[in-house]
Amino acid sequence: MKVFASVTLGAALAVTGAVQAQEKYSLSIATGGTGGVYYPLGGGLANLLSKYVPGLQATAEVTGGSIDNLKLIATGKPYIAFSMADAGQDAYRGEDKFKGTKVPLRTLMVLYPNRMHVVTIEGTGITKLADLKGKRVSTGSPGSATEVMGFRVIEAAGLDKDRDMKRERLGVAESVNAIKDRKIDAFFWVGGLPTAAVTDLANTPGVKIKMIDHADTVAAMNKKYGPLYIEDIIPKATYRGMDADNRQATVWNILVSHKNLSDQTAYNVVKTIFDKRDDLIAVHKEAENFRLENQKAAASPIPFHPGAAKYFAERGVKLR
Repeated sequence: MKVFASVTLGAALAVTGAVQAQEKYSLSIATGGTGGVYYPLGGGLANLLSKYVPGLQATAEVTGGSIDNLKLIATGKPYIAFSMADAGQDAYRGEDKFKGTKVPLRTLMVLYPNRMHVVTIEGTGITKLADLKGKRVSTGSPGSATEVMGFRVIEAAGLDKDRDMKRERLGVAESVNAIKDRKIDAFFWVGGLPTAAVTDLANTPGVKIKMIDHADTVAAMNKKYGPLYIEDIIPKATYRGMDADNRQATVWNILVSHKNLSDQTAYNVVKTIFDKRDDLIAVHKEAENFRLENQKAAASPIPFHPGAAKYFAERGVKLR
């Protein structure tokens, strides 16, 4: 009987172990390039989810940015993704780069404000957007929301992105290297503060950074694309060498998923972010903007995921 009992217990434990093994699941976090803010925050989030959500193994992936991330969500594979609200709106509606293909997105949470940087250096002769005419300009990497918003700023300034400038399509780290080597004259980048690659440029010996004001493009962009953008500033203390606050356009960043992400996973992701926010702030200070008061339907054009909404309801947040 003892032998039979041992065998039975051993079999039961084996079955239990098998069930537990089956309960393990993976989640990929689509971030951005290594020179931006999405990537370090995504890496920090992957570590926290893997550590604190039982059975979950999360990994962060380098991507081209918001557009690529939204296309990854569209595959239906287990992804959550960082995105700018304007690119997310295009994907949700099936417009612009997503024309004819609506992505069934849901918002997990509103993250932090993404500030458009129009960056040049002393000696290029560029002091305003109109001066980009005839210059070599990087408008962001293919598959990035920098490109989407950059095109909109250029359009709102009365310039033609194809005819009025020699356009390159570089990520922020590549743009910084190119401007150091005088291969381009200016670049667009939309990201959090500070962005590591822009800090690197500002701290380069013999280089004085210049940030081009463009807040006056916000009204025209909102008239055409909806109330997505706000007039904002990049404080002059953000990057070494800035002479004054930079008046610019800002859009919110959001964390999104496919609508089919389970309610429990969505709940666990958002709860972990807020429970362990200090750990993410240690990774990048933009996580200070991960606030309950920022969770508003007005900040995201995409409906909130029911699992995320459940968490916010428990915290007393009314999304609409």
